[in-house]
Amino acid sequence: MADPSGLSSRKADHIRINLEEDVKSSITTGLERYRFVHRALPEIDLEEVDLGVEVFSKKLKAPILISSMTGGTVEAEGINRTLAIAAQETGVAMGVGSQRAAIERSDLSPTFQIRAYAPDILLFANLGAVQLNYRYTVEECRRAMDMIEADALILHLNALQEALQPEGDGRFGGLLAKIEQVCKQLPVPVIIKEVGWGISEQDAHQLWSAGVSAIDVAGAGGTSWSQVEMHRIQDVHRARVAAAFRDWGIPTADSILQVKKAVPEMMVFASGGLRDGIDIAKCIALGATLGGMASPFLRAAVISPDETIAVIHEIQKELQICMFASGARHIAALQKTSLQRL
Repeated sequence: MADPSGLSSRKADHIRINLEEDVKSSITTGLERYRFVHRALPEIDLEEVDLGVEVFSKKLKAPILISSMTGGTVEAEGINRTLAIAAQETGVAMGVGSQRAAIERSDLSPTFQIRAYAPDILLFANLGAVQLNYRYTVEECRRAMDMIEADALILHLNALQEALQPEGDGRFGGLLAKIEQVCKQLPVPVIIKEVGWGISEQDAHQLWSAGVSAIDVAGAGGTSWSQVEMHRIQDVHRARVAAAFRDWGIPTADSILQVKKAVPEMMVFASGGLRDGIDIAKCIALGATLGGMASPFLRAAVISPDETIAVIHEIQKELQICMFASGARHIAALQKTSLQRL
């Protein structure tokens, strides 16, 4: 079947570029500015440390989210299947990549349909919020949910990426009201996710008022999608425009603090440059509920399910030891643990 919008080839480009090119932001997450106070006498046993957390009425074995990455290509189908198997085995949450390709081409739906491999996980569907300004309605949101039997819907915000893409959709005017309608009409939680440039205090206020259930800050410091698009762009002048935005965005640590300052009640997922369990622990101490990663899991998933499971177990162990060495017996205690600002 034809791919008139070029979505499948674009998704394939994104996988290849993320695996082969240097697409890291030139600014840091801000997490390096924080350090836990070491407890030489934690007064807990290592095996007592409980990583479990409940999100949207589902229990997770650890506060880890396999962040939304891909779908819509043959390669993506295998990656999503591997990630789902690993999520099921380790008891963590997972989001799929943007399902727009499968909304517009039903034959691509299997590249996202992973529930059979992960019947028990917390699973997030995903669509670009801007598509609500391009004929999408709550009906397409329901189709995305039903397609993968999801527990919640991510609407991602990627204004800068769309502005840089030659085929980008740049009509973001009036979008908040449409997000509010989806929140009112969809009978599941709606999560707003940036794609790598963070959510500001002002945005958090507006999104809370619209009825959003959680925000994934996806701050700056990890993959820079301006760099990813730079590698896709053939025109040298447009490529230089994309390259100029390598140091754009709100660092992940700062974005978590801004969202929690704006709306203390807002559930926050932290992603954007997290690389290990200590980063996740820092984010939780700053106010997050889950820590999300993409790149470490993508690199493992192209090897095997066993490698992906091993990487998740490694992150879980880092988180467990970090909590132990800072005296936090469970996630609620970690959320109250003070960090030193360097």
